[in-house]
This record gives sequence, structure tokens and C-alpha cells, in this order.
Amino acid sequence: MKTSDFYYDLPQELIAQHPVEPRDASRLMVMNRTSGALEHRHFRDVIDYLNPGDCLIVNDSRVLPARIFGVKEGGKSLNEFLLLTQKEQKVWECLTKPGKRAKVGTRFTFGEGLMTGEVIDVLEDGNRIVRFACDDEFFSVLDRIGQMPLPPYITEKLADKERYQTVYSRELGSAAAPTAGLHFTNELLDKIRAKGVKIGYVTLHVGLGTFRPVKVDDVNHHVMHSEHYCLPQETADLINETHANGRRVISVGTTSCRTLESCPVIDGKIQAADGWTQIFIYPGYQFKVIDGLITNFHLPESTLIMLVSAFAGFDHVMSAYKTAVDEKYRFFSFGDAMLIV
Repeated sequence: MKTSDFYYDLPQELIAQHPVEPRDASRLMVMNRTSGALEHRHFRDVIDYLNPGDCLIVNDSRVLPARIFGVKEGGKSLNEFLLLTQKEQKVWECLTKPGKRAKVGTRFTFGEGLMTGEVIDVLEDGNRIVRFACDDEFFSVLDRIGQMPLPPYITEKLADKERYQTVYSRELGSAAAPTAGLHFTNELLDKIRAKGVKIGYVTLHVGLGTFRPVKVDDVNHHVMHSEHYCLPQETADLINETHANGRRVISVGTTSCRTLESCPVIDGKIQAADGWTQIFIYPGYQFKVIDGLITNFHLPESTLIMLVSAFAGFDHVMSAYKTAVDEKYRFFSFGDAMLIV
């Protein structure tokens, strides 16, 4: 398939700039995976489509306030650093701009002296390796001086950092939120549990590559970025028990989906795993684990809309996106949601 096959025209005004309140008041498009039939609800109604014995699998990764601004030693202008991957204790791979100021050996001061950093290497792709130093615990300082790394299509400032975190986030490490989970409130999760639906946790630390466009014409030639994931034994047992009882495993988000589909399945049973994944899911992929998917509306020509098309069918998904535009759904990270079952 061609990357251009996944293009759709999106009016700028439909790109959500802020989250709705409360979280579960966002709209929900429900798609029948077999027929492509659509219903229009609100996210709080998702409970109506869940059955006792089903399980939801959520990504508990927590977003780092990974955007920090530093002043070059002896200078005045600000440099922006986006922390991408931790290499060692206080050593990070960073996206830096302007890059010409961040040569090897250059030192920067952050947060009026709360933290310093020295560029110790420049990678082939232009990213920098930076060694940071601070008196207090690193992540505590980062929480004080850092900003949320909102996607480039969100231009409004976020007043409350927690609105770019899921209510169940706990494992620090993401450069972006697993946004399908942003719609859940603790109250809605309690109601879902009370209905007899189990909730299992995986961790996939979302990387900056989630925003990178597909630059090849033929999707078969695209190479995915690598992200760290963990499927604990407790969640693997829950998934296997759910399937053994003839119930459904519903993935909350493409990150949870990619985690589950990256894990080994032996004799029909998923195995606990911890590692790095570059799995690229696009039409033609045969799903091994998930039976349903909760997801947001994704960018045209992105790997995420390709994954959704692989699960629900290319024609169904592209038709649903046209309907979403016509019905003025809100798109992307702070936008509305789809449930595909």
C-alpha cells in the first residue's frame, strides 16, 4: 500500500487544542469491526459496550516533563532540550535546538541554576547526548523546571500538567502521552470494574518517533522507531484467563496494542516479556491478541492510522474518518475517541 492511501483532508479547526472537562465527556464513535457500522455516543458510554469477563489493557506509562530550556555558559539565548531516552543515570539522548549552539563540550544552565548539562556527544541524526548534574533528585528537579512535551499541532499552553497524564499513569518514561487513556476518569474505571470487567496494565514508553511522519511512498519500506515495553506476568495471566473464558481483550490505545502484539504467543498463550519493540502494524497484519481497540483519531498518513486500518479494515476506517470530519469530531491527542469491537 502507498502512504498516500491513508491521507484524508482535515480542517485545522478540528484539531483539539485543549482537553474537554470532565475527561469522559469527550465524544465516542463506536465502530462494528465486521460491518463498519457506526454509532455516535460519549466516552462515558463505553461501559455499555463492555461485558462481564472482558478485560481492558491500559498503558501505565507516565509522561516526563521532558522539555527544558537552558542558557549556554557565557551566553544569554535559550536553547530548547527535549529529553528522549535515558542512557545512564543523568545521561540522556536529547533533541536540541538550535543545534549549532550545542557542540560537544558546551555547558548549559537550567532552571536558574537548579540543573546543569554538558553535551558529551553528537549522534548521526543530530541528537545530542547530554550529561546532567543537580544537587536534588533528578526527576524531582525535572518536575520543577520541565514542561510537558506537547505535540507540535497543539499551540495552546496547558494549564494543568496532569491533563496530559492518564489517571492511572505511574511508570515515568514517556515523551508523549498514551492519549486513548486520557478519556478515563477514576469514577468511570470504578464503574467498569463493578460491571465485572478486569483491568490489566502494560508499560510502553512512548517515544518522539510517534510524531514522525512516514517519509516513504511504499509503507512496506518504513522503519519504525524503537520503544521500551513491559508485559508483566500478572497481565499475561489475565489475558490468557480472559481468552480461555471466551471473553474479549480490549486494548486501550495503539501503544497497549503494540505492546501486546510484540510479545511472544506460544500455544495460543501470551508470554510475559520485557524489551524493545519496533513492530509496525499496517493492513495485512494478523492480530494475535486483541479483540477490541479504543483509540483517538490520528494524523493523516501516520503509522497510527495504518494500525487502526489493519485492525478494522482500510475501507471501514477511511470511511469512518470522513464521517468524523463531517460530524466535526475533535482530532488528535486532546480529541475524541473511537471504540472498535
